[in-house]
Amino acid sequence: MKEKAVIIKELKALFGSKIVTEEDILKEQSSDWIGYRRWERHNGSYLAGLPTCVIKADSTEDVSEAIKYCYDNEIVVVPQCGRSCVCAGVETYEGTVVLDGSDMNGIVELDEENFMLTAKCGTPLEYIEKYLNERGYTSGHFPQSLPLAQLGGLVSTRSIGQLSTLYGGIEDLLHGMEAVLCDGSVIRIKNVPRRAAGPELNQLFMGSEGNFGFVTEATIKIFKHRADRAKQSYAVKDFETGIRAIKEIMQEGYKPAVVRLHDDVEAEMSYGSFIEESEHILLFVSEGPDSVIKATAEGIDAIMSKYESRSLGEKPVDLWYTIRNATCDDLYAHNKKGLLRDTCEISGNWSCIMPIYENALRRFKEEIENLTQISAHSSHSYMTGTNLYFVFSFKGDADLAKSRAQYDTAMRIIMEETLKYGGSICHHHGVGKYRTPYMPAEHGTSYPMMETLKKAFDPKNIMNTGAFLPR
Repeated sequence: MKEKAVIIKELKALFGSKIVTEEDILKEQSSDWIGYRRWERHNGSYLAGLPTCVIKADSTEDVSEAIKYCYDNEIVVVPQCGRSCVCAGVETYEGTVVLDGSDMNGIVELDEENFMLTAKCGTPLEYIEKYLNERGYTSGHFPQSLPLAQLGGLVSTRSIGQLSTLYGGIEDLLHGMEAVLCDGSVIRIKNVPRRAAGPELNQLFMGSEGNFGFVTEATIKIFKHRADRAKQSYAVKDFETGIRAIKEIMQEGYKPAVVRLHDDVEAEMSYGSFIEESEHILLFVSEGPDSVIKATAEGIDAIMSKYESRSLGEKPVDLWYTIRNATCDDLYAHNKKGLLRDTCEISGNWSCIMPIYENALRRFKEEIENLTQISAHSSHSYMTGTNLYFVFSFKGDADLAKSRAQYDTAMRIIMEETLKYGGSICHHHGVGKYRTPYMPAEHGTSYPMMETLKKAFDPKNIMNTGAFLPR
């Protein structure tokens, strides 16, 4: 490989001021918001290996030329767009080059006849939603990272939003895309609602976390934006009762936009003024035409009456709307209290969700020192199952290695219990560089297909090496 100084010189000759080498920026872009890195930064350390430089691409041509240079010189590229991920998915190491698409932003086209919007990869989702709302539409996509997220990253990490039960995940919204492959060639997948002309190529890029190429542009479907919605909330005696109620609602065919079950710990923390001691809370929001809203709300109420629930009205849902993206307001809030805090989301069929929940919570209490919180909620449900979103925190240590070891134990507990009962180790945050050791167990006999795809798309192994698959 060429020396660092030579690489920087040659890249500056190609891109001029778009090449950034200032140490403070390299530190900032060396990692995403994974919990143990937040704790390290709070304590003044940047322990991820710094990249050689950052390329601030502002066009597909820039991306193509940058990737081709790195491909020819066998330099590992770390693609970034928003950096709102929390699994070390865009973490760098020494010798890598960051390819940042954040400057590639803007709406390309709003197609009102076909209900589609095309935007560049660095376009903030918050801007897209505001743009659509002003014209009577919505994306239907509301991840908790909404204030930080950008379109290209949402596609690459197979994102999902808080209203997914009605609108679906990014895989349901994506119509077509433009991407740059690992040799610098540009490809486009056309915008059609469905086709049976071989495998769906869009799916190869969704969730691949930059391993197969760099997404430069995406087309998503849009929906009518309606102000009216039904908001319902209920208290139930335990988590299992809430799970059984959601299962029946989904399997009866109702599709509320929001379906959330918070266990007693989270219910007390956020909704304590509405519930009684040890109660769990369910939140529902129904959207769509008035007749659909009415039928969905009535159906939910009828089912909840069978589960010894207590109606809490609209106010808990109103509160959720005010706090649902609060984490993005201050990512270091818990660090300031001396706590290392993070989340981990998994999914499973209805038959395995309760064993995963119960055993993970039991092991946290047995194995994590100075534990201050372990809780979970279900926030994305399907006919066949649901997700669990674990939230944990423990007192951080000035010995960063000790805090990292505690964090590793916490994540390992969740991974082990999920795999033991047949769930998936990741529902929507992505694999990153953190969950890669668990990928063979996750995929089993189909795991070699992942390696085959990587070798086919990236024979020199330069695209986000170490994320999704081991280095």
